[in-house]
Amino acid sequence: MSYEKVAQAKQIIVGTKQTVRALKGGKVREVVIAEDADETIVRKVVEAANAAHVPVCKVDSMKKLGKACKIEVGAAAVAIIR
Repeated sequence: MSYEKVAQAKQIIVGTKQTVRALKGGKVREVVIAEDADETIVRKVVEAANAAHVPVCKVDSMKKLGKACKIEVGAAAVAIIR
């Protein structure tokens, strides 16, 4: 479900640092996080999303999430922009 949401989104931001920056800027509608990503890496994203009252959705695979973003590598976090 969320893989399709990411693939069909008009504008996304890929990566934890960029996602946190976008969350602080108030640009994010929803965050998608891979469950197989390192907990210490995605913790900052989840905290920023909670602070911004943005829903967080989890998917099972970084590799599949990266594929949905049309990149060759895995993605730990993706922000769907408003």
